[in-house]
Amino acid sequence: MSNPARVLITGASGAIGGALAREYAAPGVTLILQARNEAALNAVAADCQRRGATAKVFAFDVRDVEHLRRWATEVSAEAPPDLAVVNAGMNIDVGPDGAGERWQDVEALFEVNVRASLALVDALLPAMRARRRGQIALVSSLAGYFGLPVTPSYCASKAALKAYGEALRGWLAPQGVQVSVVMPGYVESPMCEAMPGPKPFLWPPEKAARAIRAGLAQNKARISFPFPLNFGTWWLAVLPAGLSQRIVRWLGYGV
Repeated sequence: MSNPARVLITGASGAIGGALAREYAAPGVTLILQARNEAALNAVAADCQRRGATAKVFAFDVRDVEHLRRWATEVSAEAPPDLAVVNAGMNIDVGPDGAGERWQDVEALFEVNVRASLALVDALLPAMRARRRGQIALVSSLAGYFGLPVTPSYCASKAALKAYGEALRGWLAPQGVQVSVVMPGYVESPMCEAMPGPKPFLWPPEKAARAIRAGLAQNKARISFPFPLNFGTWWLAVLPAGLSQRIVRWLGYGV
């Protein structure tokens, strides 16, 4: 969808979410922005309003799935979003000494990255399907192609979103609802900085937002960047797993 008039973005106070909000901000556009950090969310909304958009902010934790679903239903009842960017996410890792991920952190990660994402999509779909129009962007990651030993749960959660989005696309296309999976590489952000391992081909969030918008306008099934990192990670999924694991260690992602 080239110029959506009503755009919903979760995780809108983060690097990619905030950059996307600013990218879509324009006169006549209504932005529905969600995040936990109310102060940061208000700052993004103020930037968007200066660009002429109407920005509505909703500060809550997506792990409260019942609240999330009620919110999505209420938003859709007012007017279904033309575009919903399911972007809220978090990351954890095994630690500098390789001690492993704490179970409570793993649970929190899957609640945010997977459970909340699927719950939101499920709540938004009835209105989109009824009017036979709408677009959903699920923000996965290039890490969804092949699991990195330093971030196993994060990779698993992003692989889940990739598979879910690709399946939804096939199901919903005949009903007029477009679904794209967004697979970024490294994008400048506090979350990215906290991730262990090298960060090749690092992009600023504004560049990532432009690439995502261009891909969504073309209704691409996968929007992955940057090249050649996306090409290389795709090969990790294609090659024999043992060989890919050796390549990953050689690239510096071993524990």
